[in-house]
Amino acid sequence: MDLLERIRAQHACEHLILHFVRRLDLGDPSAVADLFTEDGTWEWPAGGRLVSGREALRAYFGSRPDDRLSRRLMTNILVTVDSPETATGTSYFATHRVDGHRGGLVPAGPPVQVGDYTDTFRRVDGKWLLATRVLNLPFGGPTPTVGGE
Repeated sequence: MDLLERIRAQHACEHLILHFVRRLDLGDPSAVADLFTEDGTWEWPAGGRLVSGREALRAYFGSRPDDRLSRRLMTNILVTVDSPETATGTSYFATHRVDGHRGGLVPAGPPVQVGDYTDTFRRVDGKWLLATRVLNLPFGGPTPTVGGE
């Protein structure tokens, strides 16, 4: 790969990371599945969750409560292009989230999750997609409910 191809691949993979959280927070959560390969996986080893395949991913992320308000902050994004068809990456995140949101301003609080993702990317038909996404969650707690505990 020449330098320009490597930079384009890196940029495409970084955008997948950002589109993942944007779709969860501001878009259609089930559309996160379209960022994965057909056989893609999302895994949370400590939580015992493994979701495999695009349709299972669509159902999993689409099951998010309608009254959930969230904002995820992504940082320390590092993508390494390994070949013209594969790349790996890591990124850190902090999630602010509440359930029971019916509109209006929610008082700010600490994030309910702080962790990192380990990703693999694969180029399929000229398009970069997530092949695997593994969540590591060293800091976490329950999702609060607006007006609740």
